[in-house]
Amino acid sequence: MFNELQLTCIKFASSAAASAIAETATFPLDLTKTRLQIQGEVASNGHASTMVKRGMIRTAFGVVCEEGVSKLWTGLPPAVYRHIIYTGVRMIVYEQMRENVLGRNKDGSFSVWKAAIAGLCAGSVGQFVASPMDLVKVKMQMKNHRMLGNTEPNFTNVCHALRSTYHANGIKGLWAGWVPNVQRAALVNVGNLTTYDVAKQYILRNTRLKDNWFCHMLASICSGFVAAVLGTPADVVKTRMMNQARDSNGRGLFYKSSVDCVVTTVKQEGFLSLYKGFIPIWSRIAPWSVIFWITNEEIRKLIGISTF
Repeated sequence: MFNELQLTCIKFASSAAASAIAETATFPLDLTKTRLQIQGEVASNGHASTMVKRGMIRTAFGVVCEEGVSKLWTGLPPAVYRHIIYTGVRMIVYEQMRENVLGRNKDGSFSVWKAAIAGLCAGSVGQFVASPMDLVKVKMQMKNHRMLGNTEPNFTNVCHALRSTYHANGIKGLWAGWVPNVQRAALVNVGNLTTYDVAKQYILRNTRLKDNWFCHMLASICSGFVAAVLGTPADVVKTRMMNQARDSNGRGLFYKSSVDCVVTTVKQEGFLSLYKGFIPIWSRIAPWSVIFWITNEEIRKLIGISTF
């Protein structure tokens, strides 16, 4: 019915559409998570007077009261653009590795270790390609919450943010923080793609459930929890690395590297600070996973191609 190129493009489009829907529905929790992850470094760098520590609910409520309800979706456009690129690429890479590189077992199953490798590779490639959009998303989420000597202007749109970042720090500036970004994506995709694939296979082989929306929901719930546990520490590091002010050469003023960020954060705020934002991350990844996987699988069924 479809040739290989057409099938790849259809799968990319299906993943992109499903991710855009899931991203829009759950975005306020992502903004809340970002604000939570940033607030601790203000106090630790001598700016405590400018910050009031808040939990998840108070942070979200504070955004609504101080900035308006619409600000809960600040940074949504680059987030959607990022997921169109990121999710589209990672899904294609994972399926190509599963079907054509690592290969399924003779009985049609896909080994856990192969699924883990495919998830790591797919997440890394997808996130590296989409990293500039992730950077812009973080900057736009924080534009009404400037701190830590960050003198960048408020960005009016995605193109303005990309141009400003490029003019200030060059092409390398667009990939600032890409290392922790890719590390996080690799871990998250072991939780997301790998866990979903393995859980779905297990459910279909060991229960009477068919390849339907209920099976997809159960597998996506499993994938959301594992992704949150594995990805939160790397997400904290990624957010802080991306949000920090930089000198004229593009070097961070507070953290020299991902390792330095981890050491400094733990030393100044304790180990549990690496799990700041875990509740909103999990609260977001869980519904995000359910919405994304069910939508993606149903779109593929509607088009007439095999499910994931």
